[in-house]
Amino acid sequence: MLTGPVLESHRTKVAELAATNRLPTMYPFPEFLKSGGLVSYGVNLADLYRRAATYVDKILKGHAKPADLPVEQPTKFELVINLKTAKALNLTIPPSVLGRADQVIE
Repeated sequence: MLTGPVLESHRTKVAELAATNRLPTMYPFPEFLKSGGLVSYGVNLADLYRRAATYVDKILKGHAKPADLPVEQPTKFELVINLKTAKALNLTIPPSVLGRADQVIE
C-alpha cells in the first residue's frame, strides 16, 4: 500500500478494511502494523532523521556548505511481520522469511 497524509491518518480503518476483506497488506512503515497490518518493509525513519541531523550540524557549525554535501540514499531498510494478523488471515509465514525479519509482532 502506498502512503500519504490521508491514508496515514486513517491507517486503523485501512487495516480493518483489509482484514474484513481478508486482504494481506504490505506497508512502508511499521506503524501500520500496530493498527493490524500484515507486513511492512521500508526505510528506517529514525536512521534517516539521525543522518540528516549530522548534515544540519555540519552546516550550522560552518564545517560544510549545503551544496558541498553529497546526496545520500537510504541504507537501512526494515522488515516487520505481524504474526497475529497472519494468523487471522490464515496465512503461514515461512521460517526463512521470519528469520530475515527485523521485528516480529506476536
